[in-house]
Amino acid sequence: MYKSGFWIRLAASFLDGLIIGIPLVIIAGALTGNYDSDEPVAKILSALYSILLPVYWYGRTIGKRICGIRIQMYDTQESPKITTMLMRVLVAGLVYVLTLGIGIIVSAFMVGMREDRRAIHDFIAGTEVVWD
Repeated sequence: MYKSGFWIRLAASFLDGLIIGIPLVIIAGALTGNYDSDEPVAKILSALYSILLPVYWYGRTIGKRICGIRIQMYDTQESPKITTMLMRVLVAGLVYVLTLGIGIIVSAFMVGMREDRRAIHDFIAGTEVVWD
């Protein structure tokens, strides 16, 4: 399996934002009357998408599927479990917030420069992103 790099991962995230993020804001807005992307309902729905879909869709989100990449466990190459995705999304997200976004920048450089193409959230969860 080839490790996926920075640009393809960015493209998959962009597609997820476009295909899923915008409709989630619209749905959350319809439910709450607030069409702001910082609306808590939209954030919760987005987190559930990021956590649950890769568990049930063999490490893929819609954006990753379109780009031909997927998340897998680093040591076993199996699809991620719910605990893995909780670590990858929630715990790593907390790290990124606590570092005031510096962790995101460091992760981008890690994916671009490391041979194994793993970011901080990959290390926290024990995952990697590979070409399908």
